[in-house]
Amino acid sequence: MSLNWQDKTASELGRMIGMGEIDPVDLTQAVLDAIEAHDMTDRIYARLTRERALAEAKAASDRAKSGARLSALDGVPISWKDLFDTADVATEAGTALLKDRIPDEDAEVLKNATAAGLICVGKTHMSELAFSGLGLNPITASSPCVNDHDAVSGGSSSGAAASVAFGLAPAAIGSDTGGSVRIPAAWNDLVGLKTTSGRLSLEGVVPLCAWFDTVGPLARSVEDCAQLLALMEGGKAADLRGADLKGKRFLVLETVAMDDVRDAPGAAFQSAVERLQAAGAQVDRGDIPEVAEIMELTSILYTSEAWGTWKDVIEANPDVMFPEILGRFQLGQSWSAGEYIAAWQKMEKLRAGYLTAVAQYDAVIMPTSPILPPNAERLMSDHDYYITENLLALRNTRIGNLMGLTALTLPTGVPSCGITLMTPPDTEERLLRLGAAAEAALA
Repeated sequence: MSLNWQDKTASELGRMIGMGEIDPVDLTQAVLDAIEAHDMTDRIYARLTRERALAEAKAASDRAKSGARLSALDGVPISWKDLFDTADVATEAGTALLKDRIPDEDAEVLKNATAAGLICVGKTHMSELAFSGLGLNPITASSPCVNDHDAVSGGSSSGAAASVAFGLAPAAIGSDTGGSVRIPAAWNDLVGLKTTSGRLSLEGVVPLCAWFDTVGPLARSVEDCAQLLALMEGGKAADLRGADLKGKRFLVLETVAMDDVRDAPGAAFQSAVERLQAAGAQVDRGDIPEVAEIMELTSILYTSEAWGTWKDVIEANPDVMFPEILGRFQLGQSWSAGEYIAAWQKMEKLRAGYLTAVAQYDAVIMPTSPILPPNAERLMSDHDYYITENLLALRNTRIGNLMGLTALTLPTGVPSCGITLMTPPDTEERLLRLGAAAEAALA
């Protein structure tokens, strides 16, 4: 059927279902039809869950008709990154190492979302084992950027972002270990939420670095992110009513985050800052020495845990991996247990120092990515370019993971250029209120 849903947020669709304006079965069928008709579907979706989606939609339709809806998004279809276990459906995390891996049950966050009435339409492509900020994956598929189909869409939640940006899902669920929700969200003009480590369950989520892995939504609005966070944990969504920026204090992080920012992201960020100020926010600029120090710990902390997690599986069949990803995992061999533990201890001290330094501010802000989406063909043919662009893509977002923060990226109005707001751990509701106010100022 023909149904005008692709310009609506997930929350808007939920309200339309509640008012009887859209039937969940019709909506789900329209989403599935759009997916199957799109010429880049194979680069975005790893597989569909058609039968499951239509069965869930029928149940949601019956609830809506009887006035027994389970949540504000009951009956809304969304996509899931292919590292969330789905019962009896392959979950391969973008790698041939896990080909034909079929879990017995859903990941915990998917169970919670399903219990709230969300509909699973399919699994989206991703960087191999989630170990890249680019989204380039010659093993399965490299999802396109909505603003440049020859460029990558950002990783590792590459297909998740593309599914929403190309109008093939109202919202998506991804994961973020070093920027994997925020980079693709920014490059595809979406809102992306990095949650605090431990806030959402990782049970049934294929790990990269479990100490840094987080689950988060990619959507068209802050409201959607607030709703999806609540439904994945079985809680109540943040109240965004009346949010504004008057009297709020933001700090532009000038340590590391503003280095080598390219022209378009830099100009977009400056324009966004001016609009936040016009809406009543006070914006200061400053250095935080702990940021530079913690960035030096990146390699040991990430590669050691990633290699420790996947060593046996990789060594049994290394030739099936994308060499760039394989090489990144193998870097973890070079660190000792003593060095790894010392790095964790240092990181904890630096986190405490950072939180003290920013205590007077409502949020720290910076460009989500210092670069635009790189060309996929060049990334495949130029090793040095791949390394440079991957490190730059992840640089700013990784600050939030290393510091243990929660972070939100918002579109600036300039294609593929986002602005990030970061707040202390476990302050998602506060961040979402700030994000809603900033979203209105940037619109």
